[in-house]
Amino acid sequence: MVNKIMKSRLEQEYVTKIRPELKEELKLGNIMEVPRIVKIVLNIGISEADDKGMQKALKILQDITGQKATKRFAKKSIAAFKLREGMPIGAKVTLRKSMMYNFLDKLINLSLPKVRDFHGVSKKGFDGRGNYNLGIRDWFIFPEVEFDLLKAYGMNITIQINAADDEQGRALLKRFKMPFKN
Repeated sequence: MVNKIMKSRLEQEYVTKIRPELKEELKLGNIMEVPRIVKIVLNIGISEADDKGMQKALKILQDITGQKATKRFAKKSIAAFKLREGMPIGAKVTLRKSMMYNFLDKLINLSLPKVRDFHGVSKKGFDGRGNYNLGIRDWFIFPEVEFDLLKAYGMNITIQINAADDEQGRALLKRFKMPFKN
């Protein structure tokens, strides 16, 4: 018996609808030239590198993404920040394939609309190569996060896109209905 892997709703929409439309809109000759999302990386930096704060950040990332988070360590010592090489300074999760599309769907349709006074995400988050960076101040916009946490640290979400430039990356995210500011 052949095992069929279920594709997420957003992934199916990309393959059947978005990719052919983008090929025509961007006037690309080959379907493989159409921009696609490669991976999504969630990163939390922790100022107090105590074990309790680190465990909380790891658990939050695991709850939000459904995938185990890893600790990030300082690569060099910085005396002004009282930081030594090898100290834990954050947590990170890299999402690919269906987990990535499930998270993006949840981010766009559930979490971002819960942000207070939300007018859209900035168009300035692109890096020149089509990748998009988004900063989140509160974890509480995600439905999996409990409100009994002592302190919420900021979170950085990086969406890596194999696009030729920012315009192609922006066109792809607009098709996924990413709410950009006007």
